[in-house]
Amino acid sequence: MTHRKRLEAIFRAGLDRVDPLRMILDRVRLEKNRLLIDMEDENYTIDLSPFDQILILGGGKASARMALAFEKILGDRLDRGLVVVKYGHGEELSKMQVIEAGHPMPDENGVLGARQILKLAEEAQERTLVLTLISGGGSALLPLPLEYGSKQRPKALSLKDKQKTTSALLACGATIQEINCVRKHLSGLKGGRFLSHLAPARSLNFILSDVVGDDLSSIASGITTADPTTFAEARAVLDKYGIANSIPPQVLEVLENGKKGIIPETLKADDPDLNLTRNILIGTNRNAVKVAGEKAKSLGYNTILLTSRITGEASEVAKLLAGIARDVAVDGLLVQPPACIISGGEPVVTLRGSGKGGRCQELALAFLLAMAGDEEILERVSFLCASTDGSDGPTDAAGGFADLELLKEAKARKVDPAVFLANNDSYHFLDSLGGLLRTGPTRTNVCDLQIILVEERGQRSEVNPASGRPDI
Repeated sequence: MTHRKRLEAIFRAGLDRVDPLRMILDRVRLEKNRLLIDMEDENYTIDLSPFDQILILGGGKASARMALAFEKILGDRLDRGLVVVKYGHGEELSKMQVIEAGHPMPDENGVLGARQILKLAEEAQERTLVLTLISGGGSALLPLPLEYGSKQRPKALSLKDKQKTTSALLACGATIQEINCVRKHLSGLKGGRFLSHLAPARSLNFILSDVVGDDLSSIASGITTADPTTFAEARAVLDKYGIANSIPPQVLEVLENGKKGIIPETLKADDPDLNLTRNILIGTNRNAVKVAGEKAKSLGYNTILLTSRITGEASEVAKLLAGIARDVAVDGLLVQPPACIISGGEPVVTLRGSGKGGRCQELALAFLLAMAGDEEILERVSFLCASTDGSDGPTDAAGGFADLELLKEAKARKVDPAVFLANNDSYHFLDSLGGLLRTGPTRTNVCDLQIILVEERGQRSEVNPASGRPDI
């Protein structure tokens, strides 16, 4: 098994752990008229007898696969439903409609899906139980533009307003929490507003986290949670990154009117609608990191789980990880080779060039560049950064590798990685040298994994799981 195959095997082990179908089928079951939910830290029993119908609504890259699990569990007890997913992330469902829409840039299909979900939510009655299925990507996939103004002079944001705002936020290097703070205050569903439309129906919300730290109010912009952020904070995000001049005037008008109290705030913690709902976190990046670590150990590596909270600029994170790789390779600091160091999280990229790529590919390219002056060490080090949803940025790749073979091939072709990194063009650099990992849509989403392998001195080939040492 080559080092890249080992890296991929470790990544895929983590990926399998957060497969929504497997997770839900393992932890949720129907016994007569009771829905039993067995989570790692808490168990729930839901009596279904008070409900005349069960409705499923949802949005996010993993929501169709989550819905498939509940179709299998509930069978005839399920009445109908609708989920909105990214293009290519759908499933064949028998009782529910699937709408595919744009991500990360919202599109008209997303607006259509959000409006249909709003309609179904408003039709739900007191004897309706709504299962809400939420995963990463829900913010872009449920873009219901906020309606504001008076009955006499109604106003509404447009999809183009939201697209331009999203584009500016994605390009400036804002964190997902900051991006979602703005999105919540421009939406008719986010920031808990969905619950206001759903009342008096009760809801049980299954959430797959793509947010570092698993803040429920940030995942899919918190459609089923109270929102601690305000219009003033959303406006401050634009000022922090100096992008107010790139934002449509209608959006600025909404944020300013919200600051003045003219437009009602998002749902807050004292709202009685919160008494009708329960949020259940079913999968996180930590789950993927832990199982990836178990796979690395089975391959014979001394394994360290570094963190599941990687954030910051991808190129700077790469320097940190490269420094750790050097310390392990040279001094056995942190862990002795053969070693595997695994981290998770979600860095960001501030766009300065016109190239193509994603945060994982940029991190891999920056890691390669950070190690480029130490070929003797890089001979023993290999690296993979990949997104668990299978699509890193606006590309067809999950992420990218960094290793000595890639560096040698770049030198042979006289390709300078620094030039590509400066232009945010990691995709074309890695693609031209065979350094991309392509998985296709995974139908899950729990941020990214970063995996470093460090072999023993003079050994760079196979690792024997029985001995824990490389085969020669």
